[in-house]
Amino acid sequence: MGLRTTISERQRRLGFELKQLREQAGLSAGEASERIGMSRGQLSHIELGRTSILTERLRDLCRVYGCADEPYVEALVAMSEASGRGWWSAHKKHRSPDALDLAELESEAVSIRTHEPLFIPGLFQTTDYARAIFSSPKLRFDNIEEGVRFRMERQRVLTHDNPPSVHAVIHEAALHMRFGGADVVREQLLRLIELARLPHVTIQIYPFSAQAYAALSGSFAHFAPAEPKLGTVLLEAPLGARYLTEQSHLLEYTALFDRLAESALAPIDVSLAPEAHSVKDSLALIQHLLYML
Repeated sequence: MGLRTTISERQRRLGFELKQLREQAGLSAGEASERIGMSRGQLSHIELGRTSILTERLRDLCRVYGCADEPYVEALVAMSEASGRGWWSAHKKHRSPDALDLAELESEAVSIRTHEPLFIPGLFQTTDYARAIFSSPKLRFDNIEEGVRFRMERQRVLTHDNPPSVHAVIHEAALHMRFGGADVVREQLLRLIELARLPHVTIQIYPFSAQAYAALSGSFAHFAPAEPKLGTVLLEAPLGARYLTEQSHLLEYTALFDRLAESALAPIDVSLAPEAHSVKDSLALIQHLLYML
């Protein structure tokens, strides 16, 4: 079997997990490959995500490494057997590998926790707001309409039969950013209120008056699949995405998000009676901004 020319984040992650298991077992690549009857080079390619591994070989490796966590092993098997094909496959020629990896991460997540300091999260953006971002000359996006279509298709994850829970902490600064005119901003703010009606969506606004955690954290998203050990934190930057997968990093970002949520205003809750909003909350802030537009 030939080596892959493009390695998805899922394929890279499977290799990373197997390498970690081997190192935790105190085995060299040569020792591990000898025990299950494969070449050292083949195991190295598997650990780098360059080639696939048969299911039975994967189970053999886990046994050799002393991994008795059955749910985790089964999650690795599912990761190995996944085709990687989904709705995003139709965009393969026009979207970057990072964009495709993001769509696959979202499709497998049971929980998404995201913090945005300057933008409304992509899963919540209206078509006109997204187009205004992609059309910004200083951001220099290519193929604007394809980018907008892809972003809108990503949002289907919010409404399919078994959607993930999505919890977003959005800095107040993002609500003031003018991507498009006042009408675009108004529609986007109303969209946040509409999405907050979904039982699996939680939206909090982090106000300027709160402590400085948000200023120190930057933008990130934490995707948790059914097996929490295989969670991923995504950091987006101008030069490309960075994926954090080590358990220490996942724990750090879990704690960071908890601090952000604790310091943010109470979530948007349109079910409350008007008098219940006497204390400052996310809905009251958005309604104030709508009034000022």
